[in-house]
Amino acid sequence: MPGMGTAYANSLLDPDLAFGPRRPRPLTVIAGPCVLEDDETNLRIGTVMRDACRNLGFAYVFKASFDKANRSSASSPRGPGLERGCDMIAALRDRLGVPSTTDIHEPQQAARAARAVDILQIPAFLCRQSDLLLAAAETGRAINVKKGQFMAPAEMRNALDKVREGGARHVMLTERGTFFGYHRLVNDFPGLQDMADLGVPVCFDVTHSTQLPGAEGTVTGGRPDRAALLARAAVAAGVDAVFLECHPDPTRALSDKATCQPLAAAVKLLEELARIRAVVVDAYTS
Repeated sequence: MPGMGTAYANSLLDPDLAFGPRRPRPLTVIAGPCVLEDDETNLRIGTVMRDACRNLGFAYVFKASFDKANRSSASSPRGPGLERGCDMIAALRDRLGVPSTTDIHEPQQAARAARAVDILQIPAFLCRQSDLLLAAAETGRAINVKKGQFMAPAEMRNALDKVREGGARHVMLTERGTFFGYHRLVNDFPGLQDMADLGVPVCFDVTHSTQLPGAEGTVTGGRPDRAALLARAAVAAGVDAVFLECHPDPTRALSDKATCQPLAAAVKLLEELARIRAVVVDAYTS
């Protein structure tokens, strides 16, 4: 299946496949390690998640970061970097036979990353960066823009307008929590529909919504025990996609170990989401 990823990713983000009189798109699962790990771990995560999604009728997109540019501490691991990281993701995409995604932080990274992935992800903190959004749009890739923790859902129309003006047609918006004082995020579930009303698919970032930003001093804390609760609520609300970071042993993960889901728990969660999704699809299409 190498080479099929881009067209498939575009179809997953096509606004014409939304709920309603048309056939609803399959739930898309974007999942992988937070930052690229060793080859064996990356492949294990991707294989387990791909096979679980295939068995449940979900679409799967492999996700990993080549660089974590917004770490709490300068001493935290950041990843293999742009060139090596993109080569690793491209190889995993071909070996797994699925679309892939990664996040970019600077406009000059867009063209290189676009050769390795099918969906370019814009980090929440950078969702207002015009040059970054336009550079991503100019690649022709599908784009996933994460809503800033400081943004109201309706304000994401501005980010959407920017990438559309840059030529992007296949765009998704992602909810990942809103600041609620210090060290706390909350999710605005009515806001999911507010973003859907902008005419694009909406994704719910399960693991980052459980973050406690900066709560551990030099690292971000989290409430991974609440991930399943949030994921079930988001799928019941009718989101088009969920975003999960997972690892065989989160205590050994190079990044976001406080929120990464254990790989076995992630598979179990997908099984729960499949049952909820079936009810939601029936309610929307009956």
